[in-house]
Amino acid sequence: MKKLRPSGGYRDTASFQVSTIIYDATYWFCEAFLDPRSRTNDQMLQAARSGRQNIAEGSRASATSSQTELRLVNVARASLEELLLDYEDYLRHRRLHQWDMNAPEAQAVRAVPSNFKKNQTDPSHLTNLTDLSDAERGQLYAPWLDHQDPAVRANALICLINQANFLLDRQIAALEAAFIEEGGYSEQLATARLQKRKQDQTNRTDQTDQQKIKPPPCPVCGSLMSLRTAKTGKNAGQSFWGCTLYPNCKGTVKI
Repeated sequence: MKKLRPSGGYRDTASFQVSTIIYDATYWFCEAFLDPRSRTNDQMLQAARSGRQNIAEGSRASATSSQTELRLVNVARASLEELLLDYEDYLRHRRLHQWDMNAPEAQAVRAVPSNFKKNQTDPSHLTNLTDLSDAERGQLYAPWLDHQDPAVRANALICLINQANFLLDRQIAALEAAFIEEGGYSEQLATARLQKRKQDQTNRTDQTDQQKIKPPPCPVCGSLMSLRTAKTGKNAGQSFWGCTLYPNCKGTVKI
């Protein structure tokens, strides 16, 4: 039986893929530049992980609860906003420069996907970013995310988090619109049940109407006839009147 609402597929979404890069890079950033015993270290790792995991969990929950999906995607969005503030705090507290959104460095980070498409040399075998592995996508940002200067890493991650937040905002808006238009899972389930009940009622009414029809006499022997359904031949599935004395009498009448 087909599901009312599909689920999964989160690995192919841009929001999940960018969030994966953010989580991995945050793990390595904390490993290189933060005290592993500090509360900030734990909070940044948890926020990065929450951003990624809640996108996946929301996608899986979409089959049974659109409200749960929407709530979890909002949690992912809030977690990444928290992580964004942590990176901004890191730069500010250490009096390190934060890139302006239109700075050449920020534009270079944002241009990675478009540059990836431009740099493909074989038009017959074009590869999309979604076709790459998580490690391969992360490697595209290695000049910034593997940099020895923590300010470069933090600024690049701020750019990526802003990208992810933009994608999640669009995803949330689409989920809200779909919920308003189609209703949640429970509403869809109730609608499907009502349609099934209506169809069953129609079938019962059709059967009752057929039963109320007075059977004609057999044109061959004059005996009573009963309503039957052809099982084989060109009329398979169609109803007809058949003599009750069959197989001794093979009289039939079309309906």
